[in-house]
Amino acid sequence: MHWTRWAFSCRLKPDPRLIQVASPLIHISAATTRRHLAFAPLIAALRQMFIGGCEVPLRHTHHIIDPAGAAAGTLLLMPAWRVGARLGLKTVSVFPGNAALGKPALHSTYLLFDARSGEPLALMAGDEITTRRTAAASALAASHLARADASRLLIVGAGRVAAVMAEAMRSVRPIHEVTVWNRHAAAAVTLAGRLCEQGFDAHATTDLEAATAQADIVSCATLSGTPLIHGAWLRPGTHLDLVGGFSPAMRESDAACFSRSRVYVDTPEALLKAGDVLQAIAEAAFAETDLQGTLASLCRGECDGRQTDGELTLFKSVGSALEDLAAAELVYELLNERVLNDAV
Repeated sequence: MHWTRWAFSCRLKPDPRLIQVASPLIHISAATTRRHLAFAPLIAALRQMFIGGCEVPLRHTHHIIDPAGAAAGTLLLMPAWRVGARLGLKTVSVFPGNAALGKPALHSTYLLFDARSGEPLALMAGDEITTRRTAAASALAASHLARADASRLLIVGAGRVAAVMAEAMRSVRPIHEVTVWNRHAAAAVTLAGRLCEQGFDAHATTDLEAATAQADIVSCATLSGTPLIHGAWLRPGTHLDLVGGFSPAMRESDAACFSRSRVYVDTPEALLKAGDVLQAIAEAAFAETDLQGTLASLCRGECDGRQTDGELTLFKSVGSALEDLAAAELVYELLNERVLNDAV
């Protein structure tokens, strides 16, 4: 039963901390969105969506120029739909200069529709969807590509995605020890402290090379424009997870990471827009024909994942509206299920 109609027909006032009703659209708070995106069910939802598929046009990218003519930010529009089911649209604004203002670089909203009628169903916290589905996609890839005994995780970055990466990876691998590196050392210390409170053996480091050489999984979630991880640092058996860069100008790894690894991407769009991939190709360290597979082909069993404990694997993601739709549908369905259960 539709939550809005049920609430009004029973003349109930929902808790404003959880959800706000605005017929015919429901407004779902960030806290409620986050609470309904636990990683185990979210990873399962992503797996099923990659297997089943949906319509995902190439995202629209618009560059925001400041009055002085410099690039101030980027606006992304990411639609996806399943015919006869639901349709979603995410808007994302990325303003790297926000760090100087003490604000997150990324903000987003998500609007879910009924794909049969076009009726808007829910407005959700896009930041929560983006953060958690990004980490969940990395964990989904790691379930195929990281060693089964991987327990040591290096997180490069200290932003929103980095903050939940350990929790996501722990859903698929026995992660216990977590090392955090960030350009701003104080941010790494803060995140490591929060991870200790979550039960991880976590610490910050300023020696990225040494930390990389000791990790089973290296997960980069930054907006870097220059390589942070060097292929020469990776020891046999490491899984490298690159999630931060989403444009040709962004890069978290050098070309040797690609030449030494079996390479996978979330979707073919990564071959068009990911700086890590494009610059490795430009340096003749990687070719499109070297690509081993995508998340969809991994989930469908159409390609092999990790073959030996000693090989290097690399997963590069740029994000997909398919992942957003899977997450948004999960939130919406769990909310409706809760309302129905409360009505019984």
